[in-house]
Parts: sequence; structure tokens; C-alpha cells
Amino acid sequence: MEKIFILLGHSDKETLNGALADIYESGAKEAGHDVRRMNIGDLSFDPILHKGYKEIQELEPDLKQVQENIKWCNHLVLFFPVWHGGPPAILKGLFDRTFLPGFAFQFREPQFLGWKKLLGGKTARVVVTSGSPPLLARILFGDHTNEIKQNLLGFAGFKVKITELGPTVKVSESKFKRWQKKISKLGKIGA
Repeated sequence: MEKIFILLGHSDKETLNGALADIYESGAKEAGHDVRRMNIGDLSFDPILHKGYKEIQELEPDLKQVQENIKWCNHLVLFFPVWHGGPPAILKGLFDRTFLPGFAFQFREPQFLGWKKLLGGKTARVVVTSGSPPLLARILFGDHTNEIKQNLLGFAGFKVKITELGPTVKVSESKFKRWQKKISKLGKIGA
């Protein structure tokens, strides 16, 4: 049994991303996994890291809860759409504010010696939707998952797997059913 934290990174729950998160959550609960979920659109926080790491801002209660859920889980599941080649700005802001030194990583002294990954031993599934076919988008625009996979979650110690779905424009019922089956199965096995 897994301890799973689901984070919907789209500000609107009534979207394809919201439906996919619902499907995953339902499958995970049906299989007996311990599940917590937060929807970024329900959270209240300033997404701007105003002073960088020079002066750490006090975290709002919702961001403290995000950190608690990340510490608690052994598997993080993140759903978000690709907007202008990357995640929505509000999601990037959430990570800028919560994945701080002392929580997600710690630089070694001197800094050129690297960093400690403070969230090691955890896994993550990142489900990314795109208006373009994933392979075509990768060829034309590069890897839009790298920021989240390598530079954020991987940097903190997560072992990350990516599920890319697209194109999302005018999704046929048969394609949605295939996606639904895939996401439900991932929820059931806690992957």
C-alpha cells in the first residue's frame, strides 16, 4: 500500500487534467492506497519568490500543507497541462515557494561540491497533457518535462516517471476511454 499525494497543477478542476486526477484518485482509493489530494486552484498563496534564497518568505498555511503532504507521501502524482512550453506559472510558483533549501535540498559548503537531495527515496508520476501530439511537440520545441522531472523533482531526490497525453484538442470518446483506463490502472498499482 502506497501513501500517495495527488497535486492537480491546473487552476481549474473542471478540465481534462481535473478529470484525469479524479480517475487516478478513484483507482488508488479503490485499491486501498492512502491518498491525499490538493488542487492548486483551491490554494491561497503568493507564487512569487520575491527575494530568492537571500530571504525566505514565511509560507502560507496552504504551502505548509503542501510540504507536509510531500514529506508524508512516498509517491507524488502531479497533473498539469503544457502552456507555452512548460507548466502553468502558478504551479512553477508553488514549487519555487515550497522546494526550498532545508526542505527539498541542501547545498554543500562550498557550493561547488553539489547538494544533498532531501526528498530521496520517493517516487513521482507526472501526467502532462498537451494540445500537440507529445512526440511532435518534443521534436519541434524540446523536452517540456525536463524542468519538472530533472530540475525540480529529480534535483530533490525523486525518481520520476512521465506520462504524456495529447493532443487534447477534440479528444474522441475512444481516446479518452484509453486514457481513462491507463490512468485508472496507474492509480490502482500506485505508480
